[in-house]
Amino acid sequence: MQPTDLIADLAKKSGLVWVAYANHTHAIWHEWVGDAVCAVIGGGEQPLPNIEKHQTVTLSLRSKASRALVAQAEARVEVITPDSEHWTSVTEALKSGRLNIVDADNAIERWSRESIVVRLVPTGKFTLAGDVSSSIKRTSPHLSRS
Repeated sequence: MQPTDLIADLAKKSGLVWVAYANHTHAIWHEWVGDAVCAVIGGGEQPLPNIEKHQTVTLSLRSKASRALVAQAEARVEVITPDSEHWTSVTEALKSGRLNIVDADNAIERWSRESIVVRLVPTGKFTLAGDVSSSIKRTSPHLSRS
């Protein structure tokens, strides 16, 4: 298993990831779309204050079953705007995955006015939690750590 595959697998299986930057960590709901953790921030959605001012953040990914930390990965912050090539695929996935969405028919338009949509794209730099690291190394000798 390649590092990006592990990060994608963990992100897809969990409804939450933890995003750390500026000495703060925030748990957020997200959707994995393509090659990135995607989220709607601000407006009536979850807060990630000033994330758009950061080039990179650290994602903490946990096991859905045990909630134990499995990996941390550096991710590049990309703000997605309505004219972005990613806007439709990202916002449609976020709308579909959003629990208890308010005014679903107008959510995407509201997000374009009131919120920030971000893609947090893993850079390839990551660390694995202790026990997971050794078991993955045994089964996948091509997996490297940064």
